[in-house]
Amino acid sequence: MINALDNHLFKFGLVGLSGMAIDFSVTWACKEKLGFNKYLSNSLGFCLAVTSNFLLNRYWTFGTGARPFMPQFASFILVSLAGLVINNLLLYGFVKKLRFDFYLLKLIVTGLVFFWNYLLNLLFTFN
Repeated sequence: MINALDNHLFKFGLVGLSGMAIDFSVTWACKEKLGFNKYLSNSLGFCLAVTSNFLLNRYWTFGTGARPFMPQFASFILVSLAGLVINNLLLYGFVKKLRFDFYLLKLIVTGLVFFWNYLLNLLFTFN
């Protein structure tokens, strides 16, 4: 059981890193190159990363590709949307209060939301 959890956490982390690369690059492109609002840019990056993460986690991390797609995707989306709300609230609060660099805070907040996403997806989406 512990080895399976360690393996899942490791794979979930790798998938998360690939998602983070998608998230950060889309956020940066939308905010810096296209001039979108930083919270809209953050949301777009997050949504593209979530789609990629779901597919990789479904077929590689947890190997649940034989289960019905839509209910599992819906569960993943709900967990991810809750994570997005947490992500944006923390970003908003930290940017307003701490006045740190947006991207540094995004990195920290992404790390915090990672644990939320892992736990809820382990328990509800891919169980």
